[in-house]
Amino acid sequence: MSQSPRPLEGVRVLDLSRLLPGPFLTMILGDLGADVVKVEDPRIGDYLRQIPPLKSDLSGRFLAVNRNKRSLALDLKTDLGRGAFLRLVERVDVVVESFRPGVMQRLGLGWEALSAINPRLVVCSISGYGQSGPYVERAGHDLNYIGLAGILAMTGEYAGAQPAMPGVQIADLAGGALWSATAILGALFGRERTGRGAHLDISMTEGALALLAAELGNLDCGIPTPTRGTQTLNGGLACYGVYRAKDDRFLSVGCLEPKFWLGFNQGIGRRAELAELLAPPERQAQIRAEIQAVLVTRTRDEWVQHLAAFDCCCEPVLELDELSAHPQHRSREVFFSIDGGALGPVRQVRTPVGTGDPATMRIGPRLGEHSAAVLAEHGFTPAEISALTNR
Repeated sequence: MSQSPRPLEGVRVLDLSRLLPGPFLTMILGDLGADVVKVEDPRIGDYLRQIPPLKSDLSGRFLAVNRNKRSLALDLKTDLGRGAFLRLVERVDVVVESFRPGVMQRLGLGWEALSAINPRLVVCSISGYGQSGPYVERAGHDLNYIGLAGILAMTGEYAGAQPAMPGVQIADLAGGALWSATAILGALFGRERTGRGAHLDISMTEGALALLAAELGNLDCGIPTPTRGTQTLNGGLACYGVYRAKDDRFLSVGCLEPKFWLGFNQGIGRRAELAELLAPPERQAQIRAEIQAVLVTRTRDEWVQHLAAFDCCCEPVLELDELSAHPQHRSREVFFSIDGGALGPVRQVRTPVGTGDPATMRIGPRLGEHSAAVLAEHGFTPAEISALTNR
């Protein structure tokens, strides 16, 4: 899992963000080797710290997305805190913030002020709807963003069904964090040629909407709306769906191609025809019922073991507590633990970009845990550090 040297070693990041999108993003940057400092309000810090369930006194979610970071408690609402932050900006590469648009300007820390101090600085602003437009001041959460992006409309069992809430935060993680990581890496590469940084305006709504690129291409082909449960990959075809097994666990069946369709049906003992792949909706419903009637005769794991010999794109729907034991994930070392001291081992999930050596990793920091050390690295005197940390 280790990468030595990692590609972002030497890159300094100040992370003003809270909750999920920004912290997940900066964890990825940290996994790539960046030095990430969480700049937190000394009174509360990142709100995610206290959201249940807790491992001792720290949120499991917080620990999951804040590894390998240091925490600097700094009150940006005071002249002293703002002045300190501006001094830090002189020597860093990236600033990440997720306040509502306009907050950074009101604090005197907007793009113009920061880039004047450090022209090579990359500032990434993550927001629900972007830094401009009629929704610029509007509040929202992931469910609102994916609703406005059209993602939510693609969920549900059939055209008239109520949309179903996804089990993960699509706009926060994919629409916000991953697009931000891509944009930051691009900006860091670009400044090597131009010598200039950039202000990145990342809208989580637009980031989620971009995930619909292939589906939106269908609009030019005259598809009917609503699209819930009618399209190739969201329930319109019996060959691509989720089925219940005898033990009330589930199987994901994705045999879109002819060879996989024939192999799957051979495996379950059903006579199939290639024409079924393109059959009309009424016939798809019949086929789905026929498949379901067969799959309910064995348990999920019995089917997984049996169908493995038929190479037919059928896998179990794993529950969260089953993930770490699955042989694929174990072989790829997807899960690992960090020594959490008094907290005990803290389980982590690596991202596809890799991580460093787990033995050298730190768990998510306590609020203000590294304030003195970070300030000293940036040239603050003991007296200045005392003034900023004694509150």
